[in-house]
Amino acid sequence: MTRIRVAIIFGGRSSEHAISCSTAAGVLSAIDRSRFDVVPIGIARDGSWLLLPDDPEPLRLDGARLPEVRADHPEVVLPFGPRTGRVLVSPASEGARVLSGVDVVLPLLHGPFGEDGTLQGLLELLGLPYVGSGVLASAAGMDKHAMKVLLAGAGLPVGPYTVITRAGWERDRALCLDPIPSLGDVVFVKPSRAGSSMGVSRVVLADGEDALVAAIEDARRHDPKVLVEAAIDGREIEVAVLQGRGTDRPRTTAPGEIVVGGDRAFYDFEAKYIDTSSTSLRIPAVVSDEDEAAARALAADAFDALGCEGLARVDLFLTGTGPIVNEVNTMPGFTPFSMFPQLWQHEGLTYPELITELLELALERPVGLR
Repeated sequence: MTRIRVAIIFGGRSSEHAISCSTAAGVLSAIDRSRFDVVPIGIARDGSWLLLPDDPEPLRLDGARLPEVRADHPEVVLPFGPRTGRVLVSPASEGARVLSGVDVVLPLLHGPFGEDGTLQGLLELLGLPYVGSGVLASAAGMDKHAMKVLLAGAGLPVGPYTVITRAGWERDRALCLDPIPSLGDVVFVKPSRAGSSMGVSRVVLADGEDALVAAIEDARRHDPKVLVEAAIDGREIEVAVLQGRGTDRPRTTAPGEIVVGGDRAFYDFEAKYIDTSSTSLRIPAVVSDEDEAAARALAADAFDALGCEGLARVDLFLTGTGPIVNEVNTMPGFTPFSMFPQLWQHEGLTYPELITELLELALERPVGLR
C-alpha cells in the first residue's frame, strides 16, 4: 500500500515556539510509519521555512533547555498553482529540487502566526488538506475576546471579563482600568491572543493599581490586546473533543483535572513545562455523573459554536451551578504526556491511533468551503 505523505509543520514565530517543537517531537516518535511518510518542516523564529531531519531528539523539551528550529537547514517553499502538494527545497549548495507531493499537512504550531488561522488560510489557498480547524475557528480560538463573543452569542455560559485594546490603553488608561473592580477582588490578566499561560498573571486588586498595571504591561509584551477576567469560584476541568465522522456529533472524553500543588497560585508556564513536580493530571476528574454529562455536552456545543474541526480541548470551570466555558484550544498541547492525548488514551485511543484518526479526518473532509 502506498504510504500517505504528511508534512508536519512546527516551530513558528510566536512565543510558544519551543512548545510547538516539543509537540512535533512527540508526533515524530509516534506516527505510524507503516502508513505515513513524514516531511518535517520547521519554521524558525524569523519566519524561515526549513526542511529538518526526521529526528525527534533535538526537538524534545526538558528543564535544561528549550528546543528551537535553527536556520541552518535547507529552505522550503510551497509553490502556488495547479500542482498542489509540491514542496521545493533549495539548499545553498545546489539548485532547487522538488520533493514528491504532500497529501496532507499536520500543523503543530501554537500561538499567533500558525494556530490563529494564518497558516490555515495559506493551506486553503494551496488546496492542501490539513488537520484541525479552518480559518475562522482557528482565529476565534486564538483570540479569547472573539471566542467569548461567539460563545455568548450561541447562548453558552462564559465568565465576566473586560478587554483592553492597544489604542484604548494608550489613549486613556484610567478608562480601561475603571471596569476592573466590578469583576471581583481577584482577576486574571492575560494576552488575548497567546497560549501556554504566556503572560498570564493572577492579581489581587487589594495589592494596588501598580500591581494591576504591571500585569497588564506583562501581558502586552505578548499581545497588545489584553483580557482581564473575573476569578471564577470553581474547579478547572478539561474535556478533549474530536470531530465526528461524517455528519456525526463531536466526540468527547470524560473530563480531566490539573491539580496544582506547592505554592503556585495557578497553572502557569513554568508549572506546565519546566517544574512539573508541583502538578499532576487527574484522569478522569472525580465528578458526579451529572456534572460529567453537563461538561461533555457543553464542550461539544462550544466546539460546534466556533465551527471547530478535527480537534479541540475545551477548558471549563465546574461551579456549583454547572460548567462555564473558560477557553477553547484548537491546537492543544499534543505531546504524549499532554492532557489531550491522555484523555483519549483513557477512552481507549492510543497516541499513535489518535494521530492516525486526525490525519484520516483531514483527508476525509473536502478542501475549500464546507
